[in-house]
Amino acid sequence: FIAHEAVYEREDIFDDKVILFFSAHSSPALIEVMKRITFFGSTTFLFPAYLALIAWHLSKKRIQYAIDTAVIALSSTAMMFALKQFFHRQRPQLPIIKGVSGYSFPSGHSLSSFIFCAILMYLVWKGNLSLTQKYLLIAFLFLFALTIGLSRIILNVHYATDVIGGFCFGMVWVIMSFAIFKKIRKNTKTGNTDIVS
Repeated sequence: FIAHEAVYEREDIFDDKVILFFSAHSSPALIEVMKRITFFGSTTFLFPAYLALIAWHLSKKRIQYAIDTAVIALSSTAMMFALKQFFHRQRPQLPIIKGVSGYSFPSGHSLSSFIFCAILMYLVWKGNLSLTQKYLLIAFLFLFALTIGLSRIILNVHYATDVIGGFCFGMVWVIMSFAIFKKIRKNTKTGNTDIVS
């Protein structure tokens, strides 16, 4: 629906209102904070972060966790680039940060950060922390992913619908990936060592 309305029908009312709102309410201090936060949704951060997470799994002899994490990382990245090429939406004019290239829909930072944080949320939930600690960490990771998406709007490198679309595609991809992993484990009867039980 978002792709149809925002990309194909070019319904810009919502995006224009969001851009005007943040243009009027963004201070130089907020922009500087957003410049730092947006880094955590970039390939520069996520690539080594995924490698570190996979290496940690391997050090704990959680081979299946490592494989599943690598599959989600690679497949979601391929999906993101494919979607950008498919929709061919141009980015907003006059971005606050320079050197941003590629198409706009969906937001790669939003999609990728949501998927990475979703993996961390799952691992937190399956960990040995108290229920209160789990809820707090999961809430933090969820809000952090949302903030990364918000940074892309404030920095005017993405439209609001790009970010919402990125979160939607990310959510679908995570759910679908976990469901496929669960079905594969069930069919192969590998027990409870998989990333999705």
